[in-house]
Amino acid sequence: MHPGVDIARFVAVTYLRGPGRLLTNLAPIYEQLGDAFAHAKDKVSIIKVDADGQGKSVGAKYGVSGFPTLKWFNGDGKDPEEYNGGRELDDLATFVSKKSGVRSNIKPPPPQAVVSGDVDNFREVVMDPKKDVLVAFTAPWCGHCKNMKPILEKVAQTFKPEKNCVIVNFDADAAQNKGIAKDYSIGSYPTLKFFPRSDSPFSSSPLESDTSSQKVFANYGKHPIPYNQARTEADFVAFLNEHCGTNRAVGGGLNDLAGRLKGTWDEMAAELMTFVTGAEKEGKARMTEVVNLMKKELELVKAEEQFAAKWYIRASEKISNGTEEWLEKERKRLNNILAKASLAPEKLEEIKIKANILAAFVTKKAEEAKEKVEQKIKEEL
Repeated sequence: MHPGVDIARFVAVTYLRGPGRLLTNLAPIYEQLGDAFAHAKDKVSIIKVDADGQGKSVGAKYGVSGFPTLKWFNGDGKDPEEYNGGRELDDLATFVSKKSGVRSNIKPPPPQAVVSGDVDNFREVVMDPKKDVLVAFTAPWCGHCKNMKPILEKVAQTFKPEKNCVIVNFDADAAQNKGIAKDYSIGSYPTLKFFPRSDSPFSSSPLESDTSSQKVFANYGKHPIPYNQARTEADFVAFLNEHCGTNRAVGGGLNDLAGRLKGTWDEMAAELMTFVTGAEKEGKARMTEVVNLMKKELELVKAEEQFAAKWYIRASEKISNGTEEWLEKERKRLNNILAKASLAPEKLEEIKIKANILAAFVTKKAEEAKEKVEQKIKEEL
């Protein structure tokens, strides 16, 4: 079929030959492109011509010498326009829609959680002193970068609720961005660097002897840490949890440590459980002491930990009044809610924190904690 025949108002043509890697990669995408405009066959045709076989004369007519070649025919008999844009489905569909005025039936992807970085927003985003930022220095032609892209997006979606823990993709091969890439000695792709917030325990400055890094540090204000771990979802999540001080789970949501207040609070919860099965009068008196101690400690808790601390106190009061019966019922109730996952993400995270905190109220740790908390109670008296 000659692409110039007026069977459709707009025609896009590709010429294919042989099993080359570029052809193999494009073939399934081009099939999807055809499906994306199948509803508008009277206006748009997506055609594939074997310009090294039956369509050889067509290829010769339009000067095709390399494969694959993509050309756009307006259907008006004029010379076609060669397509030199990206070859991902979105790139091709956007081009066809723009040329034809026909919208594809491709569902738009959800907003990306990975921030697109460039010379214009690098300082604003990466150098924000309140934010921890993992930057992936990439190049659009880099195969390893393409493989990593969906993994980083999953991780970024997981950390989306953490407003101060950000993942940035920075096209270090773009002409306007090469100055920044040079400043950070980006010589291969992908290269990942972590830029900690100003009050982070991981924040540092370059060695005085490293004059080039000192100059960059003086210009930008942050000194990065190289990311040298594996580029898997689990490794990224573990690294960011450690360096951002978060408790995110692989795949989304919170892990089993979220909400747990280490040290005294877990010790007080375990200490409370040592009195549950004790003599009624003595046990209740000691549990009351622990609850009162928690209430005093509440005044020292950071604002972001108030929710968790208050739940420690609430659980302790319930256990003091109803023994372990309430504890088991509440654990079951919370776990059922988490299993159904029918609530909003923010509410589910609150439920997860409550369930995690209840795990601190176990008798197996009681003897280990008893001596420490009794000493703390004596100090308060």
